[in-house]
Amino acid sequence: MNIELINTGSELLLGRVLNTHQQWLCRRLADLGYNVARQVAVPDTARDIPQAVREALGRADFVIVTGGLGPTSDDITRERIAELLGKKLLRDETIVAHIRNYFAARKRSMPAHNDVQAMVPEGAMILPNPNGTAPGLAMKVEAGKWLVMLPGPPRELRPMFDDFVTPILRRAFPLETPFVCRTLRTGGVGESAVQEKIAPPLAARVGQVDVRLAARGAGAEKIVRAAATVVQGIFAADIYGFDDEEIEQVVVRLLTEKKKTLALAESCTGGFIANRVTNVPGASVVFLGGVVSYANSAKEKFLGVRAETLAAHGAVSEAVAREMAGGAREKFNSDFALAVTGIAGPAGGTQDKPVGTVFIALAGGFGTEAGHRLNLFEREAFKQLTAQQALEMLRARLVCA
Repeated sequence: MNIELINTGSELLLGRVLNTHQQWLCRRLADLGYNVARQVAVPDTARDIPQAVREALGRADFVIVTGGLGPTSDDITRERIAELLGKKLLRDETIVAHIRNYFAARKRSMPAHNDVQAMVPEGAMILPNPNGTAPGLAMKVEAGKWLVMLPGPPRELRPMFDDFVTPILRRAFPLETPFVCRTLRTGGVGESAVQEKIAPPLAARVGQVDVRLAARGAGAEKIVRAAATVVQGIFAADIYGFDDEEIEQVVVRLLTEKKKTLALAESCTGGFIANRVTNVPGASVVFLGGVVSYANSAKEKFLGVRAETLAAHGAVSEAVAREMAGGAREKFNSDFALAVTGIAGPAGGTQDKPVGTVFIALAGGFGTEAGHRLNLFEREAFKQLTAQQALEMLRARLVCA
């Protein structure tokens, strides 16, 4: 069976709002074992919405439409779809009561126009919305096809999908065979290198740098487990995690297990590594603190980088990165300290040190190790990649410790 997604909202096409529904719903459906055949975004217009729904129903068995169920003038999804299907809109008093209670609980008066959300196409199933005012709607249309309408806000859409849409899917389209998917996340290995190494033993079952292994059928679990063993045997310590695991989560876990602490000295990343580490629950047990030493004076004052080192080698150098890491470890009395210094661009590069140059250093009881990278990306991607490389250096050391 085929599933299609239609995301409504002119703001999506203007680039003003990130379309997170596509990624979240596709992932959720894939995890359940259902294939999404197509997804589109259309503006809030009387012509585009019904046209997209008509075309989707002509191809797919299950169509999900997001957005356009609110009370404002551009929320026209329910009206236009009702017209398309030749259904009357009927006022549902239980929805009106829910909307009134929603506003009363927040000590706010209910705007008169909000009761438009209580208009339901005849024959539609109402999907309750405890997190907002607009209910979702599900309709069985001709030839056993289903059409589901979900509200736009993610905090309303996601629990509604899990609680009400998933059971409809399972009842209407039960899966005959199981589906298994496992992702192995590698660090420090290029995409082409991953492809080259795993293609022969796994034949067509090849993913990307995130190696995604999937199988459907009675032996799916066994097939995926065996394939994962092959990949792990090839890459060993290069695999830092599985499925949705981020490298900062792995680093915090390893530090916690080994009862070690971390300090940071960041220049070109501007605190981005600290941000990633502190996004992990429990990081306070192992992360002592960090210094964002953007200026040379800050490197000297807070990290003890010597003026003669800066003069001889420049702020972006292995020597300075080493002293930054050593200084941070000393200041915070930590077991490990990571330091990064580089040129994010777009200006500031030289022939010897072009834009994208990065030096990363890791200090610990073993001494200090350092590495040089050339990250030729715009500033935000440069910071993201540099942080990843620094955390990978620490992870590799922790795995071997």
